[in-house]
Amino acid sequence: MNVKRFMQISDSLELSAVVRREGRLYVALCPEFDVASQGKSIEEALANLKEALELYLEDEDVEKPSEAEIPIVTVVKVDVRGPTRNLRSKGN
Repeated sequence: MNVKRFMQISDSLELSAVVRREGRLYVALCPEFDVASQGKSIEEALANLKEALELYLEDEDVEKPSEAEIPIVTVVKVDVRGPTRNLRSKGN
């Protein structure tokens, strides 16, 4: 009897993660796929994001980005004139 063996090839992607604090939780966002997760610590938020991305990428219809598509995440400082509310505060 001829038994065919299938080997699953495991690829890995390096994706961006943006982490910010929202109240008592940390939110981790992957901008390439607009997938986010949260946790009580940065490490937990990132672990949860990794799990969410792995589940998301199980969908065969998802187009995986090439390395050239990985965004550059940086900080931009802008001047703000006039009275403003604290943008980092929770209340609106």
